[in-house]
Amino acid sequence: MALTNLENNSYIKTLESLKARIKSAQIKAALSVNAELIFLYWEIGKTILERQQQEGWGTKVVANLSKDLTAAFPNMTGFSERNLKYMRKFAQTYPDFLIVQEVLAQLTWYHNIALLDKVSANEERLWYAKQAIENGWSRNVMVLQIETKLYTRQYLTEKTNNFALTLPPPQSDLANEIMKDPYNFEFLTIDKRAGELEIEKALIKNLAKFLLELGKGFAFVGEQYHIEVGGQDFYIDLLFYNIKLHCYVVLELKTGDFKPEYAGKVNFYLNAIDNILKTEEDKPSIGIILCKSKNKIIAEYALKNMSKPIGVSEYTITQVLSEDLRSNLPTIEEFREQLNE
Repeated sequence: MALTNLENNSYIKTLESLKARIKSAQIKAALSVNAELIFLYWEIGKTILERQQQEGWGTKVVANLSKDLTAAFPNMTGFSERNLKYMRKFAQTYPDFLIVQEVLAQLTWYHNIALLDKVSANEERLWYAKQAIENGWSRNVMVLQIETKLYTRQYLTEKTNNFALTLPPPQSDLANEIMKDPYNFEFLTIDKRAGELEIEKALIKNLAKFLLELGKGFAFVGEQYHIEVGGQDFYIDLLFYNIKLHCYVVLELKTGDFKPEYAGKVNFYLNAIDNILKTEEDKPSIGIILCKSKNKIIAEYALKNMSKPIGVSEYTITQVLSEDLRSNLPTIEEFREQLNE
């Protein structure tokens, strides 16, 4: 693309300015590689934005800039036209450099690209960024959490629990914060007729994914955890310890609708755990009842006068195809033949 003398002079000055910044960033990179790279990309993006707004640069200038920066710094990657457009979008999305310094520079560039691509609202995007930093999520894990709508399930949803009435602050706030509704167990592929024990076994078999869905701080204690009360044996579906909350977490799994009697059962388990396992250093134990579905009003009534902190959430599972349906679907070979025809 031909440039006028005025445009050419402006372009050359801008190019030289960016070269100087890149050289400076290369020196600083030895101390803080990722942060300096994010700062550099933000500055490049901001510069492109300013020149386009002030001097009317067209989109083709980005292609020229990509070509010249790549030639000037052959040992550096990241100056493709596509990446320069991401830098521009990055600076446009986050005009406040303080947010970049305090939050986004702690994530890789690939994390930041994923956030730009997959999340439209700024508040939600920053929430995922902070969660990724706090939980040490890889880029792929963060994308998984975005695709399963964690922000809505954990942050926006009005949850069903009695934590505010049974736990002191800030314990009650933290307990409410870690709870989700619904829990996403779509990493399981089991028959829709699967019973509670079968789902439980499948969750334990996929323990790493299960713990990821539960959230940071959960440590697995046991399944069908045995306790003895009054000379009788009882078995808790799943028992965890949460390091952030400093307490045991009883998880009761149900395959149908929530029923009020479930709350009484979990309240009993929590009394037993607090008496048998809880130490002086531990906070009061918490119960979570996971059901296939719940009537919110019934659940709230059931928890209203319970002495122990209990929450009720739903869970979702991807059902496997039935044998009849599976047999009626074309095989890969048949599908290819149909496409060829």
